[in-house]
This record gives sequence, C-alpha cells and structure tokens, in this order.
Amino acid sequence: MSSKKHKTSLQFCEYLPTIAPNSGLALPDLVPVHQHFSTDRIEDIDQETRRQLALLSKTDLRGKQIAITAGSRGIKGFVETLKAIVAQLKAWEAKPFIVPAMGSHGGATASGQVEVLESLGITENSMGAPIRSSMEIVELGKLDRNTVVCCDRLAFESDGIIVCNRVKAHTGFLGDYESGLLKMMAIGLGKHIGTTSLHQLGFGQFHRVIPEAAALFLEKAPILFGVAIIENAHSQTASISGILPHDLFKREKELLTIAKNTMGRLLVSDIDLLDVDEIGKDISGGGMDSNITGRAASGIKRPNSPNIKQIVIRDLTHATAGNSLGMGMADVMTRRAADKINLACTYTNVLTSGVPLAGKLPIIAENDRTAIEMAHNLCGTNPNSPLRVAHIRNTKDLENIWLSTTYLSEIESNPDLSTMGEPRAYEFD
Repeated sequence: MSSKKHKTSLQFCEYLPTIAPNSGLALPDLVPVHQHFSTDRIEDIDQETRRQLALLSKTDLRGKQIAITAGSRGIKGFVETLKAIVAQLKAWEAKPFIVPAMGSHGGATASGQVEVLESLGITENSMGAPIRSSMEIVELGKLDRNTVVCCDRLAFESDGIIVCNRVKAHTGFLGDYESGLLKMMAIGLGKHIGTTSLHQLGFGQFHRVIPEAAALFLEKAPILFGVAIIENAHSQTASISGILPHDLFKREKELLTIAKNTMGRLLVSDIDLLDVDEIGKDISGGGMDSNITGRAASGIKRPNSPNIKQIVIRDLTHATAGNSLGMGMADVMTRRAADKINLACTYTNVLTSGVPLAGKLPIIAENDRTAIEMAHNLCGTNPNSPLRVAHIRNTKDLENIWLSTTYLSEIESNPDLSTMGEPRAYEFD
C-alpha cells in the first residue's frame, strides 16, 4: 500500500491534553557538545569501490545479467557505491540491474519497495541501470521446523548476484553475524515469504539461522561477489571491502568486530530523559538503534549503553514513509509524529519481525514542550533534583548533541567530550 494514500486512524489525538500534569517544571539549560569519534573515511568512494571490484577482473562478465542488492537503509555513500558497481560492470560489458533486497519493507509490495529506494536516491536515472522489483521467490531449501529459505526470483535467475550492504551491529540480536551480507541474503533477498519464515523462529535463533540460511544461498544461488561497507561514527564510509563467496563467512565476522568498535554511542552515564528529534527505518532497522538506547524490542541487553529512564520521540523521518517501527521503545511521542504513522507499513513490519512491542503506541503529547514535561514527570526523580537530559537528532547522527548542564563536570573530565558554546535555555517555537 502506498504511504502517500494511506491515512492513519488516530482521531483520538484530537482530545489530547495541551498541558502536562505539573506543567511549569523548570527544564535544565542545555549545552552543545561534540563527541569525539574516529574520522577515518574513504575519500573517493567510486575509486575504492572499483579497486575492490578488481577481484572480479578475471571473470568474463560480457553480456551477463548481474543483480545488485539495494536495501532500505539510509546509508551515506551507498548511492555512490552502487553507481560505481554499475559503472564498472558496464565497463566489463555486463548488464547490471538493481534488485530491492529488503524483506517485507515497502508494505511488502514490489511498487512499495521501489518507492523506498527512490526515497533514498536510488533510481534508474541515478544508477544508470534498471530497477527490477518483484515479490516472487524461489525456495532454496528448508531449515529446522520447516523454515523455508527463499531468494528473489529475478536475482536467482540472473547470471550472478552482487550482495552489497553495510556491516553493523543489529538492533535485535547478538551473534558472529548480525546486519551485513549474510543477513542481506537470508532476509533481504528472502522477500516477504522468506523473511517472515525466518522471523517466526524469533530473534533468539538468528545467531544460528542467519548463517545457516546464508550457507544455502552460497550453495544454490548465483552469488558472485560481496561488497561490505563499514561506517564510522559520523555516518561516513570508513571502509569498503570486496569479498569473494568462499571468504564471506570469515571476512564478515572480522568486519563486524571492526564495525562495533567504530560505531558511535552516547559517551555519558545514566540519562533521565533522552530527547530524540526523529526515528525511522532509514535511521535504523528498529527505528531507533538499540545499541545506542539500550532498549531492544526483543529484550536483548546491550553493552556500553547508558541507563535511560524516559525517551521522547518528536518526529518521524520523511524517508521512513510512515513506518513507525521502534516507537514502542519510547515513552512519549508528539502528535506531529503520531499523525505521520502509516499503520499498514508499521504493522506489516511488526508482524513479520514477530516483535509486537516495537509497534506499540507510546503516550501521545500535543506538542514538544508537553512531551518533554510529561517525560519529566515520568522520570520518577525529585522535582527539585537536576534533570540529566540528552537531546539528539537521531540515533545515527551522534557527533554533535545537546546535554544538560548537569553533565558539565562529566564533560570536563572526559577527553572525548567538549562543549561548543554556552548553555542555552530549553527553547520551543
């Protein structure tokens, strides 16, 4: 179902209170803070991608139909990477095409998945190659409990598949292989039927079934090559790795360790209130990255994340197209965000993942100020005690954030934190 035509049914929002209980609570001043992370990045994505593809230079690809996977995540540098792959394949006289590899996203429809790619800047014009989208699958085999492993039919019937994806920590499970090339095969190329089948086993089995399903792909699907991207904490492309099929398991495991050590995080201790400007599927598969918030709908515990008492969501990203998966991990949401919810897309994602908590509605507040005041009340702290607040754009962009002045001593003692200006009042327009 197209997100442009769908309307939510949250009319009860008309009766929301405009004033929070005990409104008028003094909110702390905020100070702009820079979090210092590694800035290592690829300067020329096109050149580095072509250099990695050189591993294929001895393979005769003339006239071959080559499928290239494109997922639903907003990965900076991904468009440039895909363009470089297409251009190099065409230089070798191959016939590349883009195939959406995003499981059930886009409302689990072929047209919806094309819309998702378009929202990310991946179009036939920008790529210089056709986008071929279908929900038809080929069954590759079965795992335990008759769990089917599927592959997109258009990709399966091609002469070769180049699996391209970012390698990073997953938001719902822990394992040697989390988000990456193996998951792109097992879940992304599995389309709605394949991803639903695997998700029925639950995230608690993903550490096992993802590599098992990927092994079936390597055995039965025409996997030609892997292109693995790692982002630094600034969401810039830190590395691009070309991987031949026989090295996929070994290399992705190594890359995941690197990615976890590279990713951004909140470099402060316990937080009373996390104020988040936006969530969305383009930010994280879970809307908000549980590796940052410490809150996962699957219940998994995340290391190196602060204890957060209350989370406020102010808005949904445009690219998420109303998919509000992850809102259940927040405590309060603004009416502005709630009005953008596409229940069809959200519930499709919830039912596919099998984690209903991710799609549950938080408390809805009339506006931003009321949302913050409600969360303040819910913190359970003494009204006279200084509130520890972190304000971020989203869980992906963490270089520059806002922290309440209650963190000043912690900022001064941490060499990876520095203030960028004077404290300001918590302002609302």
